[in-house]
Amino acid sequence: MNELVKVFGRAARDLTRAGVLWHAIWPALVSALLWVTVAIVVWADGVAAMDRVLPSLPWSGWELIARWAAVFLLLAGFATLTYVTALMLVAVVALPLLITRIAARDYPDLVRRGENVFMGSLGNTLLAGLIFVVGGLATLPLLLLPGVILVLPLAWAAWLNQRTFRFDALAEHATRAELKQLVSEQRGSFLGAGIGTAIIAHVPLLNILAPTFTAVVFVHLGLGALRRLRSTQGVQL
Repeated sequence: MNELVKVFGRAARDLTRAGVLWHAIWPALVSALLWVTVAIVVWADGVAAMDRVLPSLPWSGWELIARWAAVFLLLAGFATLTYVTALMLVAVVALPLLITRIAARDYPDLVRRGENVFMGSLGNTLLAGLIFVVGGLATLPLLLLPGVILVLPLAWAAWLNQRTFRFDALAEHATRAELKQLVSEQRGSFLGAGIGTAIIAHVPLLNILAPTFTAVVFVHLGLGALRRLRSTQGVQL
């Protein structure tokens, strides 16, 4: 827990630096612009599609409730797509630049031993994003159940964060063996970081910075763990 608190503090510090702050803003802006444009184009058809998902009940006034429920589901769907798109932009485009900056400043002793970095990172990000989108959209109707909206989106975001960035943050520096060992040994820390960053992603205004903040958290968490692993094993850092 203490390590997670320190990592979150380092990530917050990094976001105050101009070169990092820009990468915290542009993915959210690009993603929001993309999906707002799509929403405007397909809104009527989208509401109709969500309306068909809902059951027809013989209650007085159910039609109005179903209409608002369809709007809510559509908004939730676009929110899901916006978040995952911003996260993928960070993972594929911004993260390599962020790793270079952070590693040079805070982990200059770590040798880069990554293997097939770009394709491995791209494949991991696309697979995680696909599972998140399909799973998130498939479980949208569950959000209408009492209390589920407080748990399900948070759980999905936490899974996506740790599934994406535990690999991407280490891909340039760790060998496959090191990566496999760290994912196994640091599973609790990665999960905790995923939950913590998922909570931030659901806080208004802070959610704009959440994808890049999440990436920076996992860079510090991963590279710090890699440094300790190599020191313990007596391997050249």
